[in-house]
Amino acid sequence: MTDPSGGGVSGGALVPSVVKTFAEEDMTGIGSRIRQSIPPPPVEVVEDQGDESESGMGNHATTMEVKEAGDRDLHCPICMEMIKDAFLTMCGHNFCYGCISTHLNNKNDCPSCGHHLTTSNLYPNFLLNKLLKKASLHQIAKTASPAEHLRLALQQGYNLSVQELDSLIHLLVDKKRKKEQEEAETNMQILLEFLHCLRKQKIDELSEIQKDLQFIKADLNSVERHRMELHRISERYSVKLRTVHDDSFKTKLRSPMVDRHDNPMVSNARNVLSGAGSRSLYDRKVEMKSQGNSEESQRKEFFCGSDPTHSLVQSGLAVARKRRIHQQFNELQECYLQRRRNGLKILNQQEEKDTYSDPNTITRREGYHAGLEDFQYVLSTFTRYSRLRVIAELRLGDFFHSANIVSSIEFDRDDELFATAGVSKRIKVFEFSTVVNEPAEVHCPVVEMSTKSKLSCLSWNKYSKNIIASSDYEGIVTLWDVNTRQSVMEYEEHEKRAWSVDFSRTEPSMLVSGSDDCKVKVWCTKQETSVFNIDMKANICCVKYNPGSGVHIAVGSADHNIHYYDLRNISTPLHVFKGHNKTVSYVKFLSTNELASASTDSTLRLWDVQDNCPAMIFKGHTNEKNFVGLTVNKDYLACGSETNEVFVYQKAISKPAAGHKFGAFNLNDIDNDTSSYFISAVCWKSDSPTLLTANSQGAIKVLVLAT
Repeated sequence: MTDPSGGGVSGGALVPSVVKTFAEEDMTGIGSRIRQSIPPPPVEVVEDQGDESESGMGNHATTMEVKEAGDRDLHCPICMEMIKDAFLTMCGHNFCYGCISTHLNNKNDCPSCGHHLTTSNLYPNFLLNKLLKKASLHQIAKTASPAEHLRLALQQGYNLSVQELDSLIHLLVDKKRKKEQEEAETNMQILLEFLHCLRKQKIDELSEIQKDLQFIKADLNSVERHRMELHRISERYSVKLRTVHDDSFKTKLRSPMVDRHDNPMVSNARNVLSGAGSRSLYDRKVEMKSQGNSEESQRKEFFCGSDPTHSLVQSGLAVARKRRIHQQFNELQECYLQRRRNGLKILNQQEEKDTYSDPNTITRREGYHAGLEDFQYVLSTFTRYSRLRVIAELRLGDFFHSANIVSSIEFDRDDELFATAGVSKRIKVFEFSTVVNEPAEVHCPVVEMSTKSKLSCLSWNKYSKNIIASSDYEGIVTLWDVNTRQSVMEYEEHEKRAWSVDFSRTEPSMLVSGSDDCKVKVWCTKQETSVFNIDMKANICCVKYNPGSGVHIAVGSADHNIHYYDLRNISTPLHVFKGHNKTVSYVKFLSTNELASASTDSTLRLWDVQDNCPAMIFKGHTNEKNFVGLTVNKDYLACGSETNEVFVYQKAISKPAAGHKFGAFNLNDIDNDTSSYFISAVCWKSDSPTLLTANSQGAIKVLVLAT
């Protein structure tokens, strides 16, 4: 069949492909001669061109299959790569010499057909090696750049005249110069852009620093003015006290003088001494002077304090607080700048909204600029305490019983009683004043109630002082009357262990619980079944009502997140707070807008539930597998650690402000390893630096923040 184009090529014939070469600007002759020096590439099978619409894709596929089959024939059956240093076996198979030698060292057979084979039956295949070399060169020629074509031609010994070499050199030099110029311009452009970016960044940083310096300068002036004002007030008060003291002192001096004038015996004695002339005028002046010095020293003692150790103690406390500032200077600096900037933003927003300002607000702003008062409070609360001091301790249960883990410890509504619960299957209620004021190694509880299962959590009712709720390992939520020591209600809807229970502060008849059955259930003390439940699709470890709302709850779960719900619409959470890397074990509210969480990733986190954003991350304790407790008040967070320590954090500083390590509780523990013990429960006394702590050994300590 003849090709329609008139080329005289019949179907299935072998035709050479075309090889592209480098540019032929003024180099037509040289280029054609170099092309001729390069061996032709491998031939390709071309199918007869029929109907293009029907056979075009088929012809292309057939060509590709033939090429792939040919390429596979040039591959070593062992390494599946292009054969290198080809050797032929007696059975007619080709291998890389290195591959077949390694194979025959382990097994004497042909890898392709299995016939017996030894190294003496291997022969070099020179023809195949030559073909492989040419195929390699053709492959390079197909994919190589024009420069590579030229280099290959010169390496193969192609001879060029001097004029041709000069022309090539001139062309290459000119090309090199242009490339160098372009590269230099590109490098300059990149450098220029970098310097512009760096300059802008540094200008922004300088502007930020200048603003910070303005803040600091203004705050320094404000603090100095406030300090001078306090000093003047103190001086005026001192003068007033001194005047009162002088009047009282003169009155005391005048009274004996009157008595001496009125007493005849004193008058006679004075006459005798005067008549005798035993005392000179100089002696009387010295006496009056010493009397005046004594009076002045009495004044100094009155105003400055007669005990010199008092001033030394005050000086020592000031030094300790300054040392704490220097230890956490970088973090305090960031805290100051953040609050100062945020305060300025809030101030500007208020000025834009308010046309008329409150005079008291204006006075406060003129005295202390926005944010400074907030930071002063942070600095004061952080440096106020440096340690936790033990004021009482007691031991629950049997000294020789290992199952004494206290899972929960909670104060009642008035902070007069506190209750404990854990694996001992007992709720024990103690009177706080008795524990603190009557130190004893073992205190008897005022109330004790037995349960059927191990307990996980307690929650006192915020309205009825005698009602307390518990959750246990069987999933039962129980309401107890402390006065009668009996259960008044049992809720058994949870299918697995219930980890947490909490009474609402604003709706005392409502409580919420969370369980390993992945459900959050809301209960009402006036009915026997749950009001509704939320299916979370993850194990629930903690639940907590917002203290300012009866419809908002926070839920911590094994999915590493905190889900914040409005109970009026439980189909979807208001917000999901993400950041923890492991299970969220506790959630607690510092205020209506501040939520704290603890996780087994050894961190505490503070969240803003109003703006739905993270506020702070606290690190310093160890918590990887156990529930170690979390408690909060308006300024501090406290948690346990798996190192048998309790740590206290100021809510604006990420590192611990104070800590205390539980030691051996009795002599039997001194020789034993106490590293396996951990803090299991903590609880603040309301609006107080007093902290209840319990550990897995059953030891309870009453701690107080101290300087």
